[in-house]
Amino acid sequence: MHHSTGHVPASIIITNFNYARFLGRCIDSALRQTHPAVEVIVVDDVSTDGSREIMRSYGDGILPCFKDENGGHASAFNAGFAASSGRIVFFLDADDYLYPNAVSEVVDAWQAKTAQVQFRLHVVDERQDVKDVFPPPELPFDDGDVLPKLLRSGRYRTTVTSGLAFDRSALEPIFPIPEADFRQGADGYLVTLAPLYGRVKSIEACLGAYRQHGSNHSVFGEKLGERARWRVRHDFHRFEALSRQTADMGLTLPDNVGLRDPGHLEERLASLCTDGDRHPVRGDSKLTLAAAGVAASLEMNASLRRRAFLAAWFLSIGVLPRRMAKAILSWKLVASSRPVFLQRMSKTVRRAVG
Repeated sequence: MHHSTGHVPASIIITNFNYARFLGRCIDSALRQTHPAVEVIVVDDVSTDGSREIMRSYGDGILPCFKDENGGHASAFNAGFAASSGRIVFFLDADDYLYPNAVSEVVDAWQAKTAQVQFRLHVVDERQDVKDVFPPPELPFDDGDVLPKLLRSGRYRTTVTSGLAFDRSALEPIFPIPEADFRQGADGYLVTLAPLYGRVKSIEACLGAYRQHGSNHSVFGEKLGERARWRVRHDFHRFEALSRQTADMGLTLPDNVGLRDPGHLEERLASLCTDGDRHPVRGDSKLTLAAAGVAASLEMNASLRRRAFLAAWFLSIGVLPRRMAKAILSWKLVASSRPVFLQRMSKTVRRAVG
């Protein structure tokens, strides 16, 4: 569907819950796109902080969608998608924002079989100062037909909500999103199922900003075990959805699909080591998960040094006593828990293993 005319209609669906302090910046970024045909839909999930007044101040500039009861991420996505009409659909979290060229760059990159376009984002703080790039540039996006990888390990390298755009034809067969399973992390559902309906196209440029601040779901700080349990359960919900969808298409998903994905194994080990009693998978053992992690690391799409480094990390968690294993896990998963020498080292390591 490669149009250079640029008149492909696009929808930007902004989902907001109590982000009044960021919402104006986000809506403005959607309204200031250089692409000529963009509708902006703002879904408010029953905010209590003045968000609705901000939305009303835009008058006809936006299509407002006020939920009656707070339903979480998936229900906001569902409401926004139902209200949208664009051929290409962006989902944007209200604390993030897009650069003015985002939609036109994405439309230009679109090809006949594209189901999803993904792009990098600048990581910014509350004051919009750029701190980093997400995902880090040394981690290559997976591109093209990601289906073999997705069906083998349940994941491929993609990004968060605000760095994604989808072809409407890839969203129609997978909406509505199951609301109870994806109260948080609805983007995980979309990136897991959209590639069943076409190819993934990656753009290396940063086309927007991903805001990291104290209150967003991705920043758990010290609650390592809680975060890990949530991520493990979220993965299982993704695998379930993928398994249902692939069964309808005559494709098969291996039973223990997550055991070939280093990211899933990392979180599963973190959950097991930090709070074994509340770990969601009965019968998991530290050694078995770590051994699977070593094998999965060596198959990764990354430099040899990075793969070796990760394999060694998994190995050390498998063989060390639980208390030390827990410390090593948290150093990797929660930057703030790293001893100072390690914080310095990890910057060096990141440069070296890139």
